Amino acid sequence: MTIFVVIPIYNESRHISDVLKQIPEEVQQIVVVDDCSEDNSPEVVLAEKDERIKLIRHEKNTGVGSAMVTGYKYSLKAGADIVVKIDGDGQMDPTEIPRVVSPIRNGEADYTKGFRFYNLENIRQMPIIRLIGNIILSFLAKITSGYWNIFDPTNGYTAIHRVALSRINLNGLNQGYFFETDMLARLYRIHAVVRDVQISNRYGSEVSKLNPLHISLKFPYLLTKAFVKRILWRYIVADFTPVSLFILLGFPMFLYGAGFGLYSWVVNATAGIATPLGTIMLAVVPLFFGFQLLLQSLVLDINSVPKDPLQRINR
Repeated sequence: MTIFVVIPIYNESRHISDVLKQIPEEVQQIVVVDDCSEDNSPEVVLAEKDERIKLIRHEKNTGVGSAMVTGYKYSLKAGADIVVKIDGDGQMDPTEIPRVVSPIRNGEADYTKGFRFYNLENIRQMPIIRLIGNIILSFLAKITSGYWNIFDPTNGYTAIHRVALSRINLNGLNQGYFFETDMLARLYRIHAVVRDVQISNRYGSEVSKLNPLHISLKFPYLLTKAFVKRILWRYIVADFTPVSLFILLGFPMFLYGAGFGLYSWVVNATAGIATPLGTIMLAVVPLFFGFQLLLQSLVLDINSVPKDPLQRINR
C-alpha cells in the first residue's frame, strides 16, 4: 500500500526539520502544508534534501483542519492508499508510523488513532493541565462521535484508508482544532471502523497553540452540534432501530416530566402550599420512564460501534 504523510505546520521552524528526518523510508511521500507561517518554517522544509517532500503553502492562515483538507485532497489525487497525519511540533514520534498504519494494512480498520494513555508512565509525562483537558475532551468526543471503543479520541496522530477518506465530504470538515472530533463524527456516519494504536508521549519545548478560554467557549457548541447531527442521521434519517424508538418516546417524556415538575414546584412554592401527590406523580412517572428509555438507548448506542471495515466491503 502507498503511504503518504501529511504534516500541517504553522510556525514550526524549531521542530519541523527533526520531524522530517525521522519519517521512515516506507513512506512514499511527505506532504507538508504550511498554513501561512509567520516564521521561516517553509524555508526550513525546503532546505531538507529528502525528495519525498512536497510543500504546499496557504496564502492565509485558515486553521489546522483546513491544512489537513488540503493535504488529504492532494494525497487522494496522487494515489495514496493510506494517509497518515502527524504534527510538526515533535510531540509525535514519526518512527511509529508503521505501527499506526498496521491495522489498516491488515484490513482490520479504516482509521487509526494514537493512544497515549496505555501505561501510567505516559500519563505522568503529560502536563497536568493538558491531562485534565484531554480527559474531559476525550469523554465528550466519545459521546459526540459514537466511537465509545476508543480511549484517546482527541489525539492527532492518525491514519486513514483511501476508501473511507474518499467517502467524506472534506469541504465540510471543521477548519480549526475541532477537526479531529468532526472527522470521527463523519466517519461514524459512513460506518468506518476506528481502532486505537498505542503510541508514546514526547513533550519538550513545544508550546500548545490551543487557547483554553477559546476551547471552553466554542467547543461545547461544536460538540453539541456534532452530537445532534450524529443522532439525527444515524437513528432518524439513515435508519430506524430500537434506539430510534427509545429516543422518540423517551426524550419527550423526560422533558415533559422535568418541565412539568419544575413548573408545578415553582407555582406551589410561590403560593406557599405543598405540591399534591397526584401532581408529583404526573411529573415523576414520565420523568422516570423517559430516563429509562434514554438510558437503554445509550446502552444500545455503545454496542453499535461499526465493526466491518469499509475497505473489506469494497474489495
